[in-house]
Amino acid sequence: MFLVKKSVPLITFILLFFSISVFASGDAVNTGHFNSIAIKGYDTVAYFTQNKAVKGDKSFRVKWHDAYWHFSSQENKELFEADPDKYAPQYGGWCAVAMSDEGNTSPIDPEAFDIYEGKLYLNYDKTVQGFWLEDKINFINKADHFYPIKTNVNNLIKQRIEKNNKL
Repeated sequence: MFLVKKSVPLITFILLFFSISVFASGDAVNTGHFNSIAIKGYDTVAYFTQNKAVKGDKSFRVKWHDAYWHFSSQENKELFEADPDKYAPQYGGWCAVAMSDEGNTSPIDPEAFDIYEGKLYLNYDKTVQGFWLEDKINFINKADHFYPIKTNVNNLIKQRIEKNNKL
């Protein structure tokens, strides 16, 4: 009986993880299922400028890669607009550890983040982030491989290049 009680939360997590993964597969940016707001409305620039998760404000928003990105200030919005690739989280804001597992997509906890070599990585929660911190190079190598295969990011980049060539 004790083993069953301990197993139920783990089995529930695994089922939830994979059911979310199936629905989200293909989206380059993590916006959840019921909106088009990237990284749960958190200010991606603030991770770099304040080294913390800061909730964005919808009055400071930008549409990029088919998602709305919220910022906590006009200044952060302008920094993002000037160089979105510099500030956008890796793997479209999907959990970096999940992406390394054959391109699985999983939601994130905005508080579970790491900036490594000038890039923002988000994770499912603080526990998963612990695994990430222990072996991030391995996770990055795998996720770098799977992200363009499992999502439509290449189509979005191609569209952006074509748009810039028309200007």
